[in-house]
Amino acid sequence: MGNKPDSRTEVVTLCYFASVRELVGLPSETVELPAGTATVADVLAWLRSRGEEYEAALGQGDVKVAVDHVHASTTAAIAGVREIAFFPRMTGG
Repeated sequence: MGNKPDSRTEVVTLCYFASVRELVGLPSETVELPAGTATVADVLAWLRSRGEEYEAALGQGDVKVAVDHVHASTTAAIAGVREIAFFPRMTGG
């Protein structure tokens, strides 16, 4: 009768910064994630499947992620989050 846990979808705002923003071509977007998307890694895989621009921006594994303004790893759960931000790793000297 009730929904299966993996059939729920999450609506989140995705924010893109610096070179990720340039490659994706958007500063942000609000999306409904596919059912079963449970971790940051799942979101990254789904985004890369959306097109060349996402693959170019996110495909190298050189992005950092923040979930609701807190730095997170790719294993972080996304249930109930409102925002996921992607930005390039910073280098400096």
